[in-house]
Amino acid sequence: MSNGSFRRFLGEKKALAGALFLLTVLALVLLLPPLLGQDPNLTDRSAGFWAPPSPEHWLGTDDAGRDLLARLLHGGRVSLLVGFASAGLSALLGIPLGLLAGYKGQGWQFWIMRACDVVQAFPSLILVLCLVSLLGPSVWNLIFVIGGLGWASVARLVYGSTLAAKHKEYVEASRALGATDGDILLRTILPNVVAPVWASLPMKVSRAILWESSLSFLGVGLRTPQASWGNLMNSALELATLTGRPWAWIPPGLCIVTTVLALLLVGEGLRRSLNPRQGR
Repeated sequence: MSNGSFRRFLGEKKALAGALFLLTVLALVLLLPPLLGQDPNLTDRSAGFWAPPSPEHWLGTDDAGRDLLARLLHGGRVSLLVGFASAGLSALLGIPLGLLAGYKGQGWQFWIMRACDVVQAFPSLILVLCLVSLLGPSVWNLIFVIGGLGWASVARLVYGSTLAAKHKEYVEASRALGATDGDILLRTILPNVVAPVWASLPMKVSRAILWESSLSFLGVGLRTPQASWGNLMNSALELATLTGRPWAWIPPGLCIVTTVLALLLVGEGLRRSLNPRQGR
């Protein structure tokens, strides 16, 4: 991001508030667990099962007597790891493939774009559900599946921008000066086409968090004793918990909603700051 784009982003008050909220959430889930000293998988028999909030357990305990605040914080680490790592993997795969398809054309363009069509032809959540069921419910399998299926949209973004950029004067000038295809792609075209990807990454992070939460809520994602915001919400499937134990499911639900909203605000702010001519 250039200095001008960064200054424009700082002028986006909603996006800046979203970014500050995300930094606060990251700081809490990373720094607060060691300070509290609570084991998310340790049963407190003295507090009992489904204990309401108390000075010892600020958010109460779950059906196994485990501290819900500790599980909420550790679950935040997992959910955010899945979100950011999946988006990073999508960009890592999609950017070079989009560059090759747009710059090389011919066979590269045909096969990469047809692969995008195949991936995007299936309903995303159904495809993720099937693959996670086959590979098994682990954090790294979720990252692999969600990130591996998200490359197609990134490749299309970069492909369209590369098609428009490869005939620009600055690319022709680089070619006339003897630059290789690799130099042209990495040093000339890539810095000029990557802006839409930066603007789309917060959306990809939020989508990955929602996918992980949905799968874990349905019982096919991460499972106990592994904590995530999604499987903490799974307890709300029981009517007794939904109606009588709000401390068990409202905090993770709020974490999911507020984090996704903050990511959307950041993404919208990046879009406006990186492409000011598009307007509001």
